[in-house]
Amino acid sequence: MRLIHTADWQIGKPYGTVADEQKRFRLQQERINAVGRIRDVVRLHNAELVLVAGDLFDSPTPDTTAVLEVLELIGEMEVPVLVIPGNHDHGAPGTVWHRDDFQRHQRTKAPNLQLLLERQPLVLESAVVLPCPLLRNQDNTDPTQWLRGLDWSSLPTDRPRIVLAHGGVHGFGGRNYEGDEEAQAGANNLIDLTALPAAQIDYIALGDWHNLKQVSAQAWYPGTPEPDRFDQGDGNQRGQVLLVDLQRGAPAAVTPQTTGRIQWHNLTMRFSGDGDLDRFDRQLEDCIAGRVARDLLRLEVSGSLSLAGHRRYQQRLNDLQNQLLRLRIKGECQQAPEAAELEQLTARSEDPLIAQVAQQLQQRLGRESDPDSDEASRIRAALCELFRFATTR
Repeated sequence: MRLIHTADWQIGKPYGTVADEQKRFRLQQERINAVGRIRDVVRLHNAELVLVAGDLFDSPTPDTTAVLEVLELIGEMEVPVLVIPGNHDHGAPGTVWHRDDFQRHQRTKAPNLQLLLERQPLVLESAVVLPCPLLRNQDNTDPTQWLRGLDWSSLPTDRPRIVLAHGGVHGFGGRNYEGDEEAQAGANNLIDLTALPAAQIDYIALGDWHNLKQVSAQAWYPGTPEPDRFDQGDGNQRGQVLLVDLQRGAPAAVTPQTTGRIQWHNLTMRFSGDGDLDRFDRQLEDCIAGRVARDLLRLEVSGSLSLAGHRRYQQRLNDLQNQLLRLRIKGECQQAPEAAELEQLTARSEDPLIAQVAQQLQQRLGRESDPDSDEASRIRAALCELFRFATTR
């Protein structure tokens, strides 16, 4: 059989770090649009089944409008879509899965969606699915533990067997994706793959890790179908689903299929002089290529520019703020007045007051023993403002 393995759609993700309301909406809508691209992959490759390994929604109580949009797209897949709750959209009473609006609209808009809240085998015509739903946000028990007591001889032997689970695995823990900084491995919802009988299972469809990763001969994380954060180190392949060809007793053939559209970039730039501004522009072009409202950039900067160069740099940042969905800056580009700029300020016979203030600031800067001190930074900022005022009047 052929199936699509996906997880961590996280529809309704708030993107609280994005200040602009319109840009937040754009990011949220793109996660819904990604479900449409999954539908297209299903049709293109004639998949028979879609497995969603948890966190279809970002919270257990998503907005009804988002629920309706997703159900409509799932219904258009026209193949069975099997869903388990994850830690974000867990299956406890009172969550979306038990709401009247979800149940009513699911029956009419997405009758092909089957929610798996019970830990028991589901025997389909072409496969056996062994669901391991999360019924609480955090659980210190292994969600696959019920499989250790399963009578495997009771299952059909002529079709592949698939474990569908959400959580981290021992030796490769789950992560918290809410912030931008590197998160530590979580201790909840951990799965012990070594406790599962490998000979009885053909594929383990996992969710929770937001990058593509194979963690054992049979177990895969597909990553998010739409990227949702900046890269953290190596191995950040996101924005895809997995096309999986299966048969009983044979290794799975797994092929990633691209579904992501929004791009998240990391860029490091050290300025050693104004000439580096051209290099900065080239690197931005390589990342963004002129796209508008389709990219997010985390920029790590250091070094210094002249007063005029720093003004050009600030203009570039202002343009990026408008062009990007988000610009996150780490570090600082210092202002280091060039000798010609200082002379231009201190020798202004037509503006004796500006010349006098510039001379006093220059003298104070010369008395600073640490060029990177806060006081030195303030003096350079004052000189920059003075230079801007004097040259733009």
